[in-house]
Amino acid sequence: MNATTRPTAAHPAHQLIGTVLFDYEMPVERGKIREFAAATGATDPAYQGHNAPVPPTFLASSMHWEPQDPPLAALLGLDLTRVLQGGQEYTFTGRIPRAGDTLRAQTSVESVTEKRSSRGGTMAIIVVLTRFTYSDGEPAAESRATVIERAAS
Repeated sequence: MNATTRPTAAHPAHQLIGTVLFDYEMPVERGKIREFAAATGATDPAYQGHNAPVPPTFLASSMHWEPQDPPLAALLGLDLTRVLQGGQEYTFTGRIPRAGDTLRAQTSVESVTEKRSSRGGTMAIIVVLTRFTYSDGEPAAESRATVIERAAS
């Protein structure tokens, strides 16, 4: 952290740090693995089998299982006209999920930081963490999405 970046309590998402916002199940379906692999150009024949592993970024599809009432953007207090995707990363912390598995996902706010914009005003940088576990509680993966809310004009 440098002089222009500091933790903030100003953004509404700050009060949500560490709070589980969504808790849901995500079935890992063979057909969806095949479709995802085809859509992303993954040609490994392993993605076609009955016990297919998920492609590296497959967990992005968890957003289709995430509750939408209210949507994440509303919970975080975001103005979608000012939001940018700052990045997405996946870390597999256990065995790779495969077709037939069911994952439990828990989404929370990991951090909120403010940074002075070069154009004036303050940007909010929010890291959203989703932890995936198997039905027995064994860790599977973590996903971190960085959301940037640009300064109001």
